[in-house]
Amino acid sequence: MITFRSKGDYSKATRYFEKLREKAKLGVLDKYGKAGVDALSSATPVDSGTTAASWGYEIEHSAGCSKIVFTNSNVVKGVNIAIILQYGHGTGTGGWVQGRDYINPAIQPVFDQIAKEAWEEVVSV
Repeated sequence: MITFRSKGDYSKATRYFEKLREKAKLGVLDKYGKAGVDALSSATPVDSGTTAASWGYEIEHSAGCSKIVFTNSNVVKGVNIAIILQYGHGTGTGGWVQGRDYINPAIQPVFDQIAKEAWEEVVSV
């Protein structure tokens, strides 16, 4: 008769493979982060070009979840210019400048591609 005995567990190997898997996903998130920044930059209304050039992204991880957060660093007197272009703003003389929905149409194709790629991954298993 042949018997096998092992001592310990595979927790180190499991952690290693989990980290490896997460790093592989980072490439995909990075790809879509860059695509989103390109889409947002090209759709941003241009006066000086500062707001369009100020788009960026961050990849955040927490509790088994990863997300892409799109940012715009063009802030004037505490006001994010990308936001007031999107939603509108009051003027110093009591008027109102209507916003223009440019963020949602620009980023939606990127979201659609993420969903498509994720679904293809699910059904390929």
